[in-house]
Amino acid sequence: MTPTAISHQIRQLEAELGLALFERRNRQVVPTAAARMLLPALTTAFDGMAGAVAAVTRRPARQVATLSATVAFTARLLVPHAGGFRKLHPEWDLRLHAADEPVDLAGGEADAAIRYGRGDYPGLATLPLVRDRIAPVASPHLGLTDPGDLATATLLHFEWPTGTPKACDPTWREWGARAGIDLGDAAGGITFNDEGSVIQAALAGHGVALLSLVLVDAELRSGALVQPFGPVLDGQRFDLVYPERAEARRSVVVLREWLAAALGDLTTTGGA
Repeated sequence: MTPTAISHQIRQLEAELGLALFERRNRQVVPTAAARMLLPALTTAFDGMAGAVAAVTRRPARQVATLSATVAFTARLLVPHAGGFRKLHPEWDLRLHAADEPVDLAGGEADAAIRYGRGDYPGLATLPLVRDRIAPVASPHLGLTDPGDLATATLLHFEWPTGTPKACDPTWREWGARAGIDLGDAAGGITFNDEGSVIQAALAGHGVALLSLVLVDAELRSGALVQPFGPVLDGQRFDLVYPERAEARRSVVVLREWLAAALGDLTTTGGA
């Protein structure tokens, strides 16, 4: 409203009440005693009306489901399907927490987590997702066709901290023993400290990586990477875990439903 319109409304109110609400003093407009008496009651009334309007028009708070997983699993398997969560559960928001260190589920850092291991998680309910498999993977441009080709190839490695589940996965030396070939100095090549980097190195054609077939499932399907030869070794298992008391919690239910849809192909193909 313009100043003129406000002045007009005040004059109308003063005429209705039969008393002045403002007066001029030393070139300033100040409230009269009557206006000062009315102010507290009017303030309370208007605040009450504003609160009532807000209460009936306020939208309910969005519900959030938080899922934790390793950085590589999040980037390669969860992010590509993140949009599907909102389509499946439009009333929910999804929060993905990517970290290679386990979160405190009992402390509420996440509703659920995807863990890699043997399935032994005391105090947590466990839903098996997919069994991992480990095999040599490379760019098709390297032209590998036989395990003997590894004698002249660059081997790509990644190292996990001792004591973590991934540290128990097969090494190149163990794979060579299963394949019946001598890889010589199997520790040579290029070493990374995370799976995402070694996958990118394989995609770039920098060498051959001994990788989780689950994590590179999309690249194997598209042909960006190939599994040129065996043997394929058993890895451990990806499980969805959450506190036992949270079995029926709605946030856990929506995460289970989404993962069943997002990872359905993996659970039937085993990452092939």
